[in-house]
Amino acid sequence: MKYLSEEQNKCFVGTGELNKAGDSLAVFLDKYDPDKYQNPCNTVDTLVFTKEDSQVKRILLIKRGNHPCIGLWACPGGFVEFKENLYDAALRELQEETGLHDIEAEQLKSYGDYDRDPRTRIITTAFVALIDEGSQKAQAGDDAREAGWFDISDELVNKTEDKSLIKEEWLCRLSNADKNINICARVEVTYRKGILKNRTYKVVDGDGLAADHAAIILEGYHHVKEAFNA
Repeated sequence: MKYLSEEQNKCFVGTGELNKAGDSLAVFLDKYDPDKYQNPCNTVDTLVFTKEDSQVKRILLIKRGNHPCIGLWACPGGFVEFKENLYDAALRELQEETGLHDIEAEQLKSYGDYDRDPRTRIITTAFVALIDEGSQKAQAGDDAREAGWFDISDELVNKTEDKSLIKEEWLCRLSNADKNINICARVEVTYRKGILKNRTYKVVDGDGLAADHAAIILEGYHHVKEAFNA
């Protein structure tokens, strides 16, 4: 299989020795069959927040115009092209679905539960971006039926813990006055005591948000708020 050029392959030669089958890297790659095993698909989602007076104000969402989760609100995103970096894919999908451009973003996290999408095994990588309130207007495009800015807030409503684990229940509130939309998603946040938290966000009730996007949105919101308070 020829995936990269011979010049690009040079940095993967290692010590230059042959493997147990007696193959060099070039021969190994010629024999390699990427379709021998089932492979996951990769998508990207971008959470664009606005800031005003050192506070996070709103988040940009799109209404899905196609299956799955048609008619529900979600973060703008889509599939990564075969030879495309994740960051480039995130910004491309953002512009295609919302018209936003000249955005800087950073990678938040990958979400890979095997049952998070009914089409196939899909792993998504989420990015977060922060722009000034009112600096860009959104216009729905591509697979997005609508696009809109939603006020965002959160509330911790329950917390339990044992010797090693802390479990929290959060409300993630999203509202758009122009569209008369009010969403109150419920998300469970679990993390361990100690240095390595292994913090996980799980949707209890998405309340109009697609798939696991309530968890992704709340985790991104917490990430940006922590950055403000750092």
